[in-house]
Amino acid sequence: MYIPSHFIMEDEDKLYNVIQEYGFATLISQHEGAPFATHLPLMMDENKEYLYGHFAKANPQWQSILNQNVLATFQGPHCYISPSWYESFNNVPTWNYIAVHVYGKVELVNESELQNSLFDLVNKYEASDSPYDLNKVDKKYLEGLSKGVVGFRIRIEKMEGKAKLSQNHSQERRNGVIRELEKIKVENDEQKIALLMKGELL
Repeated sequence: MYIPSHFIMEDEDKLYNVIQEYGFATLISQHEGAPFATHLPLMMDENKEYLYGHFAKANPQWQSILNQNVLATFQGPHCYISPSWYESFNNVPTWNYIAVHVYGKVELVNESELQNSLFDLVNKYEASDSPYDLNKVDKKYLEGLSKGVVGFRIRIEKMEGKAKLSQNHSQERRNGVIRELEKIKVENDEQKIALLMKGELL
């Protein structure tokens, strides 16, 4: 990823936080001589050594992915920045965003690891007051569904992060951008970008 020095995320904890908060990733590999991507949730293990996920068995990507160097991208909040928010119009529009890239090699996992990762995934995203509980689902039904997926993990070999949050502008201009973003009252990426620029989200 191209990362100008202003925008490098060097704090590993912040990289992990992005992965945790924005876990719906894009996994990119080579398949039959061309780039191939799947959009899917990925979970990091507690030791922060692996990303866990699963493919639909009908997805051909898993058949050629073993031992490849793959790229998983995590896209955080992002939004358009208007030059009208600056003190001078002699500027151009831009986009503020955060993103984390993870590189590594894929290994297929056994049935036990797959089941554990599926339970972890549901526990993460199911609301705390939800009555749904995978433990209460018929085991034969779950076994049947599991036959339709292929579990995998990515050994994390490299991570890099980019937080493009107007750091290349003056603090006065950054404050002006934050004020304009905060005027947008609907909870959305604009609000999250403003919080990131203030150092309040990650």
